[in-house]
Amino acid sequence: MIASRSAPCYKLWAMKNTLVVLAAGMGSRYGGLKQMDPVGPSGEFILDYSVYDAIQAGFERVVFVVRKDIEETFREVLGNRIGQHIETAYVCQEMTVGLNDYPLPPERQKPWGTAHATLVCRDAVDAPFAVINADDFYGRQTFGVLGTFLDETAADASRYAMAGFTLRNTVTAHGTVARGVCDVVDGQLAGVVEHTAISADGDRFCSEERGESFPGDTIVSMNTWALKPSVFTALEKQFAEFLATSGQEPKAEFFLPSVVDTMIKQGEATVDVLPTPCTWFGTTYAEDKARVVEEIARLVDNGRYPRSLWG
Repeated sequence: MIASRSAPCYKLWAMKNTLVVLAAGMGSRYGGLKQMDPVGPSGEFILDYSVYDAIQAGFERVVFVVRKDIEETFREVLGNRIGQHIETAYVCQEMTVGLNDYPLPPERQKPWGTAHATLVCRDAVDAPFAVINADDFYGRQTFGVLGTFLDETAADASRYAMAGFTLRNTVTAHGTVARGVCDVVDGQLAGVVEHTAISADGDRFCSEERGESFPGDTIVSMNTWALKPSVFTALEKQFAEFLATSGQEPKAEFFLPSVVDTMIKQGEATVDVLPTPCTWFGTTYAEDKARVVEEIARLVDNGRYPRSLWG
């Protein structure tokens, strides 16, 4: 059942455009805590640039989803300097959140995935919001289209959006990447399938896990969404279903694109695809850092960002 389309009575703080940053990932492929690895000329992280761009796009509040064991360091090293420029809040992605009576498997060492990371924000977010990963550089135009969409559709509880990236603009030369491959019909997302190991071969891209290939202009999800609070009901329901089928698999992940795909197919939401010409870069692997540093330096030299981002 789709939530009412009338504008709900939000808490005063929730009236602000909110950015949810998923920063609890362990960086297994990168080999370290990549959310807190300096790439800017004054020691900035990728996340600094994302929040800076979001502020320029009108966002007024940011919620960081972190692990409990890194929360204190995250606040001290990054959160405090960002908190001088935008209202901040913190949510810890504890693995027991949302389990209810389901026993935590003793073999489970990593968080449950991006959908669970979004679910744990249910008490901190009560208005339309955007979601991004902490370790991906999306480009300023991406935050612009997300912010505009949230402003224009705030009263429509079942209308979501996704920033649509071109696959060739989202790969690394150092290994495979995880991307949600999208089926787009007349500007609407008809479906999205998560592929966890896509590699490049010229301008053809192969899903190693599924044996499928895609052209370079395929639209993919970079886990960049504009969502409404109605998503939390779906997240709770689908997480229970995920636990019933995959909860005992130590590395199984509950993916946000998969949740949205199910909502589309069940008629619970529509999703606009917002094209963005931006080229992604990020630190999927340690070898990616050199390119990120080079790209940031180029943007600084071109005047896109100040040399000392926060002054």
